[in-house]
Amino acid sequence: MSRRLEHILCLDDFEREAQRHLPRPLFGYVASVAEDGATARSSREAFDNYAFLPRALVNVSAVSTETELLGRRYAYPFGIAPMGISALTAYRGDQVLAQAAADTEIPMIVSGTSLIPMEDLTGPNGSDWFQAYLPSTPEQIDALLTRVEQAGFINLVVTVDYAVPPNPENHRRAGFSSPLRPSLRLAWDGAVRPQWLFGTFLRTLWHHGVPHFENNAATRGVPVLAKNLNRDFSGRRHLDWSTLDQVRGRWKGNLIVKGILHPDDARRAVSAGADGLIVSNHGGRQLDGTVAPLTMLPEVLEAVKGAVPVMIDGSFRRGSQVLKAMSLGASFVFLGRPFNYAASIAGEAGVKKAVMLLGSEIERDMALLGITGVEDLTIDVMRRH
Repeated sequence: MSRRLEHILCLDDFEREAQRHLPRPLFGYVASVAEDGATARSSREAFDNYAFLPRALVNVSAVSTETELLGRRYAYPFGIAPMGISALTAYRGDQVLAQAAADTEIPMIVSGTSLIPMEDLTGPNGSDWFQAYLPSTPEQIDALLTRVEQAGFINLVVTVDYAVPPNPENHRRAGFSSPLRPSLRLAWDGAVRPQWLFGTFLRTLWHHGVPHFENNAATRGVPVLAKNLNRDFSGRRHLDWSTLDQVRGRWKGNLIVKGILHPDDARRAVSAGADGLIVSNHGGRQLDGTVAPLTMLPEVLEAVKGAVPVMIDGSFRRGSQVLKAMSLGASFVFLGRPFNYAASIAGEAGVKKAVMLLGSEIERDMALLGITGVEDLTIDVMRRH
């Protein structure tokens, strides 16, 4: 593992290494974007609309990257976004991510489509953030929220941009399905990746059995590997703002709404009692041709007028990109895929290196900008192209 990490110099390097390590269907799932990838491209290209305007001869001998969010201070202005089936791309992947996040003092959002029970992912070495795809009935929603509360989570992230599943075209091209269907091709895809086969998949089967979707609802879901079972993605079309009102009435901790792009939706979420928003287009995985989160960030900020913290995700890979979002007014940035890739190739050590690389870029870029604290980042440090 250490030899692998020696050649990792930036977050994009993790993706290249993970492609060599993971079976084709699993890498295809993590990397997948909707249809022709226009949404994903727009997210990446949006960063190029802004250029830095640094100041000279500023004393930057003491630069702090610490950032406060929802009453807690973190070491850096970024955290780990929710990612499904992480325990299939890395051995005990969700625990690896949660432990590394706790050790490096950043937040990690446990995914509702994770494969390790949420009760095993909280505590001093775990996370206090949980992301939910809401079930279809009020009774099921209440039952899930009761379980999340009893598990000890404080911050509930409700993803609202998943009324229906996206076009499965690119998943099918990669050979991925949910659950995975046993086949000769699937077996071959695993066999040609022996480090993953023995270090992750067979090790998981030996110690824990076939993984299941553990956290979609109050009860355990289907296994991740099954020939004749299907995950039920139906039943969300009818959910509306009254559903969020129900969640707010039931949930006593912090409520964060993820998947906001339209300013009107931002205002409605705040009026429903949201304690924070995440501006997001779901990593480019849902509707193709969607506007970039960074593009909409200023409008969302104007809509809520400082009422709640506004966070953001979407194709962040560099410290400079994090700083651009913070300079526009974002309170925090979340990243998903790079940490998944890092965990897959080197476990906790890989995730910690990813945090270190991104954190070092942020600290260095702040010094080069002439900025000593995250709170000093404003639109004045940039110009729009």
